[in-house]
Amino acid sequence: MNVNINDWERVDDLHRNGYVIIQDPKRFCFGIDAVILSGFAEVKKGENVMDLCTGTGIIPILLEAKTEGSHFTGLEIQEESVEMARRSVRLNGLEDKVTIDFGDVKNTEALYRASSFDVVTVNPPYMNEGGGLKNGYSPKTIARHEVLCSLEDVVDAAARLLVPQGRLYMVHRPHRLTDIMVTLRNHRLEPKRLRFVHSYDDREPVMVLVEAVSNGKPMVKVMPPLIIYKEDGKYTGEIMKIYYE
Repeated sequence: MNVNINDWERVDDLHRNGYVIIQDPKRFCFGIDAVILSGFAEVKKGENVMDLCTGTGIIPILLEAKTEGSHFTGLEIQEESVEMARRSVRLNGLEDKVTIDFGDVKNTEALYRASSFDVVTVNPPYMNEGGGLKNGYSPKTIARHEVLCSLEDVVDAAARLLVPQGRLYMVHRPHRLTDIMVTLRNHRLEPKRLRFVHSYDDREPVMVLVEAVSNGKPMVKVMPPLIIYKEDGKYTGEIMKIYYE
């Protein structure tokens, strides 16, 4: 298939089904958090999946490779990212399985029917507006900071889009955990699984993975921690499985 790759872009191997992804290093490239989220999310055969704040489309493409879901949709507000993600979809021949939509998380009611997805995934901006350093509204700023959407916005959208008992999978930062738990419950999304992600086993967690169920019953399970690196700086066996198996 003839798909245009610009001189400033690169094509990265995803080590899944021969799939690749187009990235622009000057904008924003996906990180290990997206890959870890794709390993945490559970998608059953025939399920319909929405990825909010999809960016390059990495999560829908990885989930299509890893699961037996029926269809995968990504929603993104940055037009340049949408165009690039759509080219990645075409490059992998996934037009029938993956759709990338341009739109605002705060306006999902105009784009999709309520209760139309079995699973919602999201790797949202993790710095609230008062936290961290911002460098204008660059693509990297939009991806990392709550300048165009907030935690409240993504949870509200997920609650509206999920079928009853549908599942939300989110990767975020541990310092926002209280905000996450309160916001989820306020939108009738009950936390079910938490897993903290550590760079090394003797370090504080750098990420938290959260599963929540729409209209679920109260009970949360804290899973064993996920460690990214061994002492020698190489990936642990579990991270290798997430990437390659």
